[in-house]
Amino acid sequence: MTTTDPSITIQRFNESHIDGITALYNDPAITRQVLQMPFQSTEVWRKRLMPDNERVVQLVALYQGAVIGNIGLEQFSRIRRSHAGSIGMGVAGEWQGKGVGSKLLATALDIADNWMNLRRVELSVYADNAAAIGLYRKFGFEDEGLFRDYAVRDGVLVDALSMARLRATPKAG
Repeated sequence: MTTTDPSITIQRFNESHIDGITALYNDPAITRQVLQMPFQSTEVWRKRLMPDNERVVQLVALYQGAVIGNIGLEQFSRIRRSHAGSIGMGVAGEWQGKGVGSKLLATALDIADNWMNLRRVELSVYADNAAAIGLYRKFGFEDEGLFRDYAVRDGVLVDALSMARLRATPKAG
């Protein structure tokens, strides 16, 4: 297993990261693996990532100050779904397979478990993204279903998996 370079840091997203996030998600190799549209402006990303909502946590992975990855964790706002949240992430192509995704996911799940008290964390991932699926399974995510013809990618409809990680509820003493 490859370990992450110790000089990679995880920070809460802030205004100084906007250009790096825009570049990350405008990379065609990344855009085709997430649900973002290509050629988004920095203003679109600013509006998307700067909401003042404590139920939304946006983190970035940095190497020498440059954004190399991002993960978002959102606790659902509906009362009956407040035990659950969802994540979405992206890692720069040259950093994939080097532990950056693991570091981002571990940090987000620590927040989900120990600060937001989420029992359920959900995600969707393209069914042919074996590397991402392997990462999620490593962290306890399990397949819950297949979304057929889920989204357009490269001009054709592709499938996605629904995955979730359920955390055991601690028993009262």
